[in-house]
Amino acid sequence: MQSGTRPALVVAAAIVDSFAAPTRFLCARRSAPAELAGRWELPGGKVEPGEAAEAALHRELDEELGVTVRLGDRLPGPEDGDWPILAGRTMRVWLAELVAGTPSPLADHSELRWVAHEALEDLDWLDPDRPIAAALRAVRA
Repeated sequence: MQSGTRPALVVAAAIVDSFAAPTRFLCARRSAPAELAGRWELPGGKVEPGEAAEAALHRELDEELGVTVRLGDRLPGPEDGDWPILAGRTMRVWLAELVAGTPSPLADHSELRWVAHEALEDLDWLDPDRPIAAALRAVRA
């Protein structure tokens, strides 16, 4: 990385079953790379240079899950609203609701699972995602 440049921003969606009465979240189990395979995360990915964060999230969700979502509020993290994750990156997380498509693990994931609030922390999350999963437990109607 060149001096003075920020690490890549990562975006993710905490897809809920309903904005009106959220009870479950769509979680994704990684299939790659090998050191992350089998662990859980929220779907999303890197923001490309010149790409808006929201546009990147819509692109990633289409590529990874084949879905279109409506974005809601951001889940505020401890670093200027973002969450610290792997390799010095930060992740910006939005609540989202499906508007089109049936989620399928098309890229980078081996399984998708709808998980109730009370069971979120039972998954084997990527270590940096554990505080995000804990924060999601507070999201209620």
